[in-house]
Amino acid sequence: MATDTTPHPGGGRVCPAKCSTWLLRPWRKWLQRPGKILRDVVREGETVADIGCGPGFFTLPMARMVGPNGLVVALDLQPVMLERTRQRAHRAGLLNRIRFQQCRPDAIGCPVPVDAILACYIAHEVPDIGHFMAEAHGLLRPGGRMLLMEPNFFVTAENYAKTVDIALAAGFRAMANPRIFSSRATLLARD
Repeated sequence: MATDTTPHPGGGRVCPAKCSTWLLRPWRKWLQRPGKILRDVVREGETVADIGCGPGFFTLPMARMVGPNGLVVALDLQPVMLERTRQRAHRAGLLNRIRFQQCRPDAIGCPVPVDAILACYIAHEVPDIGHFMAEAHGLLRPGGRMLLMEPNFFVTAENYAKTVDIALAAGFRAMANPRIFSSRATLLARD
């Protein structure tokens, strides 16, 4: 049952770092297969952003997918999340493919233009979703893609539709609605 009680998308609470172990549970890799989810988003040799990377559940697979000539920019509000991702990347031998950047509640702050963005389970945490979508659109190179995912157990269908409408108003084009376990998802593009 959805528990989102906000009258508008965005403006919710940020998932605390103490919940990060839940985000890395082994069963999640089976239910939400990063390679399958990201196959239409991330390409070899590209620069991609993982906005709200948390402990790096998607960051590390993205680093493998971009290969040695690509780059993943891992962004999060919480320094502890960035550090957990950094430690995991170090153990996996992927540090040279990942750049870490702390963002602010009011700005993504990605230091480089990107070819693709993953915004997984974070749009409902953003205080100004219109500003977020406009910044994400400006961050993408022409032809870039953004996969927007929200938890269907927390974000109502109505609020998700409002979020997508805001993305479209920011200049994105909806390409597909991939089926992802326990999620509402839209693959967006910048023309």
